[in-house]
Amino acid sequence: MLGQMLNKRRLAALPATAFEAAAVEILCHATEYKAKVLELIAGARRRIVLTALYLQADEAGEEVLRALYQAKQQNPQLDIRVYVDFHRARRGLIGQAGMKTNADFYREIGAQYPEQIQILGVPVKRRELFGVLHLKGFVFDDTLLYSGASLNNVYMGVPVRYRADRYMLIHNQPLADAFVAGHQQILDQAQVVQSLLSDDPLLAQHYKPHHRGWLKHARANRYPQQGQSDAPLRASLLMGMGRLKNQLNQTLLAILALAEKDVLIYTPYFNPPPVLAKALRKCLKRGVKVTIVVGDKTANDFYIPPTQRFSRIGGLPYLYETILRKFVKRNQSFIDHGLLDIRLWKHEDNSYHLKGVSVDGRRHLFTGHNLNPRAFALDYENGILVNDELGQLQAQLSHEQQQIFLNTSKINHFSEIEMMRDYPEPVQKLLAKIKGVGVDMVLKRLI
Repeated sequence: MLGQMLNKRRLAALPATAFEAAAVEILCHATEYKAKVLELIAGARRRIVLTALYLQADEAGEEVLRALYQAKQQNPQLDIRVYVDFHRARRGLIGQAGMKTNADFYREIGAQYPEQIQILGVPVKRRELFGVLHLKGFVFDDTLLYSGASLNNVYMGVPVRYRADRYMLIHNQPLADAFVAGHQQILDQAQVVQSLLSDDPLLAQHYKPHHRGWLKHARANRYPQQGQSDAPLRASLLMGMGRLKNQLNQTLLAILALAEKDVLIYTPYFNPPPVLAKALRKCLKRGVKVTIVVGDKTANDFYIPPTQRFSRIGGLPYLYETILRKFVKRNQSFIDHGLLDIRLWKHEDNSYHLKGVSVDGRRHLFTGHNLNPRAFALDYENGILVNDELGQLQAQLSHEQQQIFLNTSKINHFSEIEMMRDYPEPVQKLLAKIKGVGVDMVLKRLI
């Protein structure tokens, strides 16, 4: 009882901004996302602020970057800022050593235009392995487009293959202002956050003397959302990093603790930390219906078909699947009683990247948070909690859910999920080695 009261108080204390249902648009496909981003860039008059893990050096990334530069040439007063992860921008793709980096790409394109935009690299941690910039969201004047997607070919369905994600637009000036201010007050600190248009060979050294102080401020940073609202449709902007005093994590666990009827979870990488697994089990024990939509291992970003040459990174989808099978086996009784619904998403050779939580049809967390140990403890994350007391967004959210469920299959028993003995031989050897040397528990904290 005391815990419920504290969770209610925690949610009630969140700053919130009222908005109209007519101001919301939910997209359902990567190609819609690409078209909307380009449309909003072309229509922006005052500001464009893009925050993503990366803006990739590929066809879609170049189209977006050139659109930004063209908008700046046409309107030099337009404030354009792009924030991406510093370390990710300065390395090539995994398994493709020696290729041109995203930072090289930014400088090459930028050199072709007289009016410059800002492209800033954020070194959340000193090593990418221990945390990245996982804040998401774009602002175009007074429109906030929130998605877990970054900017590249697969996220934008170019040429055909896509990575499924979620995409929500809210047209609301106070919300957009607070979002931009929250990012600028920590991501514009020049001593740490570096311009990726610089060709300074010592760039990676400049931030280090100031990084510890910056990291302390980043962990304590909050969106400067003004006041509270009891409007039936309102949104709270959330961010967090680290295990302690993490506003986003605390809010996620609070809405799960207050669930009364049903919970819907989208997550691409099934690896819930103990605190989340415990929260879900509590939901099930008190009779709350829990639906989890997770990508099939073949829909994972790192999946390598058996017909292709195997590399160690290709073991990750199988490791996630072993975790899922263990979870399903442990909670089989709840599946048997109709309280737990596990759905695997798979559509041809496309991949799955959806994130988010909906509780009782009235609390909806849109986020880039992967609901895994990395997100709970290492990466810099954010999200938007939408309270929809009258169900004004239900039609759009139901349509989104229907589109997602079209490509899912239901797991009725844990035996339907493959075991390690069913995997290709290189995968079996890799997973056996990981477990044999005792690094599996450490690895699970980093993925």
